[in-house]
Amino acid sequence: MKVGLFIPCYIDQFYTKVAIATLKLLQNVGCQVDYPLQQTCCGQPMANSGYEHLTGGCNENFVRNFAGYDYIVSPSGSCTLHIKHHLHASNESEASAIRSRIYELTEFLTDVVKVSSLKATFPYRVGLHQSCHGQRGLHLSQMSELMAPPFSKPAQLLNLVDGLDLVQLDRRDECCGFGGTFCVTEEAVSAKMGKDRVADHLRHGVNYITGVDVSCLMHLEGILKRANSAVQVKHIAEILTATV
Repeated sequence: MKVGLFIPCYIDQFYTKVAIATLKLLQNVGCQVDYPLQQTCCGQPMANSGYEHLTGGCNENFVRNFAGYDYIVSPSGSCTLHIKHHLHASNESEASAIRSRIYELTEFLTDVVKVSSLKATFPYRVGLHQSCHGQRGLHLSQMSELMAPPFSKPAQLLNLVDGLDLVQLDRRDECCGFGGTFCVTEEAVSAKMGKDRVADHLRHGVNYITGVDVSCLMHLEGILKRANSAVQVKHIAEILTATV
């Protein structure tokens, strides 16, 4: 299958190892992967701030870059959800096709590729942060307030990693407080929510916190570093390709 790799701007600028791990992971499961060189921001920050009417250039560029692929895959639940729900362009038939073919990374691996084994080793205690966009928008995991069978696509993949001890948290689907521009406009509330999420992981003695959204992990990483904590964060793609 021919996959177009969509790397969000903050991963491209600050977390290039996540992009490389995503590429490696997709290749490991047999995908032919292209990286369109002219891709830029998907427009989510503007749309979330009330300026969706100014995202036309981002939308047109996204369609130009990703039309024609069997699938578009991204290591970001929030950016994937934005494209699924808000991508519109002058070529609306192409935009509609893209909306139906874009997948968050763990969603793609479980639902399309149907990965059942991985050559990965990560002998540490790991806490999984289930980000809001992925959980409540893309349905990557069950919401705890529903009387329904639990599931988690990221956890399903992490359980395939040799040596990994996936920790059960007290409040596994609670928001970390990042919320994109929310962390700028409501920084005090955002920081307190992040500290609460970190505390849950620390109570359970994790070595690493992982998740599907680097934006949330960046928020939690900042709190950990300010507290001089030894706990580290890694995007799930980095763990699913780890060999130590």
